[in-house]
Amino acid sequence: MATMNVGIIGCGNISTAYLQLAPVFASFKITACADLNPQAAAKQAAEFGCQAMSIDELLADPSIGLVLNLTVPNAHFEVSSSALRAGKHVYSEKPFVLSVSDGQALLQIAAEKGLRVGSAPDTFLGGSHQAARQCIDSGVVGDIIGGSCYFQSHGMENWHPDPTFFFQPGGGPVLDMGAYYISNLVQFLGPVKSVVAMAGKPFASRTVTSEPNPGSVIDVNVDTSVRSILQFDQGAQVSFTVSWDVWAHEHNNMELYGTKSTLFVPDPNRFGHSVRINDGETESIIEPLQVLGSANFEDMNGEMIANYRGIGLADMVAAIDEGRPHRCSGELSLHVIEVMTSILESAESRQFIELSTSCSKPEALDDTAAKTLMA
Repeated sequence: MATMNVGIIGCGNISTAYLQLAPVFASFKITACADLNPQAAAKQAAEFGCQAMSIDELLADPSIGLVLNLTVPNAHFEVSSSALRAGKHVYSEKPFVLSVSDGQALLQIAAEKGLRVGSAPDTFLGGSHQAARQCIDSGVVGDIIGGSCYFQSHGMENWHPDPTFFFQPGGGPVLDMGAYYISNLVQFLGPVKSVVAMAGKPFASRTVTSEPNPGSVIDVNVDTSVRSILQFDQGAQVSFTVSWDVWAHEHNNMELYGTKSTLFVPDPNRFGHSVRINDGETESIIEPLQVLGSANFEDMNGEMIANYRGIGLADMVAAIDEGRPHRCSGELSLHVIEVMTSILESAESRQFIELSTSCSKPEALDDTAAKTLMA
């Protein structure tokens, strides 16, 4: 397998995770990084052994085949389109873009230039979610007829070093966390047909307690509690609730209701943890697939977890080399963006929204296939 040189644009908090985990994968090497703040790029380059560049220098470098776009969401379209026009493939952090029209424009540019576009999240490729996928595909749980998904917390002003943008247009819990849940649902069930939602903003401001700016106040300019129902093409109706206004709750992350049993799926923002199946009489524990489900990373709480952020990028680069579709595709990301923006549109208009985009379910990733992507 050929190795592609990758350049990062955007050296904020998330870049550290990609730089730390890049050596785990076989198909790419991060050779350069750039940021509007040259000091941020220089810091990451010094720590992780790549070259700090200006954004223009990185885009002009012929040795870099793909740009990893880790900028803030409002900059995703501009940076990704610039990279495509420079002749480079693009893989973006979520959300892919902030509108369907921007996503369609990126895919059009990529098609005209013979380039690929991909986007996080790639957690749905993790060992737990692929184990759940096997349970669905094998018919163990029967046909999925419904489900529920919950992500609820009290925001990130208590831990994130720069939480302001989460509460501005382009932020909010749907666009921030929805991609993890909806991408996973689409890989399980296929595309969404329509959505309906309601939303609210209980708190007009947030007081930051995290370093380096404790005590600063953020004006909240997005809805921070959103409740929706997704109707899938295959018939299932799944409720999806996200909120940054909840101190505690006891809902499971994801439950899928089949004609034979219920499937309990762990956190879609994680790669590991076990899956549970309950048929009303007995409960079975399904362990995650091993290659992308084994603990390999210490999180901020000191817990060893499975963390393979970058597997979607690794699969995309390998797919380019092999001439096959990549799993975290632009088409999937575009559909997920339309689902999320339609949820927000429905909440504002109090109307059902029919979706205009669709996509194929990404190919499943078993241990044999996953192993070929690892260093």
